[in-house]
Amino acid sequence: MRAALCREFGKPFTIEEVDLAPPGPGEVHLRVMACAVCHSDLIYADGGWGGDLPTVLGHEASGEVLAVGEGVTEFAPGDRAVLTLIRHCGDCPCCARSMPASCETHLRDVSTPLSREGDSVEQGLKTAAFAEEAVVHASQLVKIEDDMPWDVAALLACGVITGYGAVSNTARMPAGATVAVVGCGGVGLNAVQAARIGGASQIIAVDLAEDRLEAAQRFGATETLNATDEDPIRGVRGRTAKRGADFVFVTVGSETAINQAFRMGAPGAAIVLVGMPHGEAKAQFSPVILSTLSQRVLGSLMGHMDIKREIPELVAKYRSGDLLLDELVSNRFPFDEVNAAMEATRRGEGLRNVVMIGANA
Repeated sequence: MRAALCREFGKPFTIEEVDLAPPGPGEVHLRVMACAVCHSDLIYADGGWGGDLPTVLGHEASGEVLAVGEGVTEFAPGDRAVLTLIRHCGDCPCCARSMPASCETHLRDVSTPLSREGDSVEQGLKTAAFAEEAVVHASQLVKIEDDMPWDVAALLACGVITGYGAVSNTARMPAGATVAVVGCGGVGLNAVQAARIGGASQIIAVDLAEDRLEAAQRFGATETLNATDEDPIRGVRGRTAKRGADFVFVTVGSETAINQAFRMGAPGAAIVLVGMPHGEAKAQFSPVILSTLSQRVLGSLMGHMDIKREIPELVAKYRSGDLLLDELVSNRFPFDEVNAAMEATRRGEGLRNVVMIGANA
């Protein structure tokens, strides 16, 4: 099969023939149909988190089951599935607390290696979906119905659940709360629409790009703030009668945005860190102010999503028209243009760029 290999950090991928071992116990072999580009792929490809090379990235995907390993009864050849990076056991303390993305059993797993002419190729983010096929643990998959579009289904694997779950699971935002969402890309827009669906009284969308702010309004933002033209701290406080927002969701991996977020919160506010920054990033805040205002800082990995239960619930919301997904797909690229998809995402073009691998672009 063909896969897009990252052989050197900061350099374009090379599409090469790679061998893939058959699925072992508890594993599933899929034909990858679509894989969206996430900013985590960019950070990883640029060397922001280190790791061994060569590797195959891509983790926001959908695919068709080709074969299953011993002990797998939930899936069968021909099934369609969302393919996530959330490999979980279901029994450890984190899984029991509905934090499967932090599964203690699989947290330090050595990813299933691929190979090329006998050389090991790393399975980036335990997924390696920038490839024609993938072998992953069955816990990483959620079955979907046959009429679900491949590109839309792929978004459910990361961008949608990360943004939506930050609001519904990590923050447990109550109806009537005031919300600021910093960053209105694919993850941020899902935080916006989760806040809308959850009954937030005010949703302030903050971004540097006017087109993304316009998209945020379509997804449910009640107000927008262009941080290029206006100080975002003063802007959020001015729009909330100077008290700040009850919940501030930072969906971008920007040190500046993270540091500013602490001053956007109201007394008792939760500052929710959703976007993943470079591994060397540091945050600065005043412990005295944080304590005096009884504020909280919450980390949110993959929205603390129970994917087996909650992805079907999100699909139901999509079918009812409450959850907007089609509107997130901005561009579709054939597999041979995976580097163009990465660069378009790096330039901030589109809400979500999707590489159509086994499906037609």
